[in-house]
Amino acid sequence: MDWKQEGKTLGWIAAVFSLCFFMPVESARLQNAVIEALYLVRWYAREHVLLCLVPAFFIAGAVAVFVSKNAVMKYLGPGARKTLAYAVASASGTILAVCSCTILPLFAGIYRMGAGLGPACAFLYSGPAINILAIVLTARILGPEMGIARAVGAVVFAVVIGLVMHIVFRREEAAKAAAASIPAEDNSRPLWQTTLYFAAMIAILVFANWGSTSDHTGLWHTIYSSKWYITAGAAVALAVMLATWFRLGIVRVVMAAVPVAVAGLAGYPQVAFVLGVVALSLLSNLPANGNREAGQWFAESWDFAKKILPLLLVGVVVAGLLLGRPGHEGLIPSAWVAGLVGGNSLSANLFAAVFGAFMYFATLTEVPILQGLMGAGMGKGPALALLLAGPALSLPNMLVIRSVMGTKKTVVFVLLVMIMATLSGLIYGTFF
Repeated sequence: MDWKQEGKTLGWIAAVFSLCFFMPVESARLQNAVIEALYLVRWYAREHVLLCLVPAFFIAGAVAVFVSKNAVMKYLGPGARKTLAYAVASASGTILAVCSCTILPLFAGIYRMGAGLGPACAFLYSGPAINILAIVLTARILGPEMGIARAVGAVVFAVVIGLVMHIVFRREEAAKAAAASIPAEDNSRPLWQTTLYFAAMIAILVFANWGSTSDHTGLWHTIYSSKWYITAGAAVALAVMLATWFRLGIVRVVMAAVPVAVAGLAGYPQVAFVLGVVALSLLSNLPANGNREAGQWFAESWDFAKKILPLLLVGVVVAGLLLGRPGHEGLIPSAWVAGLVGGNSLSANLFAAVFGAFMYFATLTEVPILQGLMGAGMGKGPALALLLAGPALSLPNMLVIRSVMGTKKTVVFVLLVMIMATLSGLIYGTFF
């Protein structure tokens, strides 16, 4: 008998038993925390899984099937020119208005394709952090200096974090670059077709999730008012591409689009979106003139979904249990949080960075949350620290990152984000 292994098993059994035995189920705070966890996971399922994650899974699957390894290695691979690789990776957030969870399938896709660790981590951070709409909203609500500091800090963070990750794990990266085999270029599909195909999917992801603003005038509100028309236009463009370039058949695509169009015209855009996802899933698995690209696309997308989605949902439940929802407490009282982020001390900035890193923020929700915390006495430095750490990380996000690149790299990445957010908040709070 392996006594060491059996001792570990006994220790886990004893710990779980003790937790069950001494669990204060009569505690009102625990009962409320459980309810908050269930509320949060329901809200996440309703607001983010269908409109955010499902398109992201399809985009990630498309990266795996339709983006040549040559292209990934050329622009983001370990041997790519650093200026080009980090410019491409750090600028990605200006296109993608996504949260820390939605970026994960896309990150996993390019990392699996052979992207270098540094550029991949820069992309992982920049995707949710460098969000033009969020930065504009920050400047309007929290002040222009906060918006500028967030924009500059996010771009610098993405590059620095990527470079440090590359340096720390340079031996592994060197071995990866040496072992990488770049296949001959596949010219079966023109670059312009692939570009338009991805542009249509990204447009669906971005505009279907376009949030409202407090100001009901201006460009952002105009786009919000028209978001479902823009999304529908992108979906029609994608359908035409599937019918022609992927040879799924015009008749099949039109038949599948009829219930989608009916639901949309009847005023149920979310229902139309779901029907569109179902139609796409069915069409991609039907043999069409011997072309199996669409089937491979769905298979890769499904592979990402079944690996990532369970971890995300578990993480959301735990985050809700500990931290609750915005405006609702979990096990950790919000008064503790407000009391620990006042002033501009090192501890206040560090706590704000750590708190932001573990809490889940949907896209744009961090701004009104911070507005409330600053009204309760939160300092400007800790506010910036939370802005730089919160949107890019969350507990669900960390669980998935670990499954993609391992525990050691995940720990280093998370610590880098926390440390840099803390230092940035400390410097900003000193001058502002």
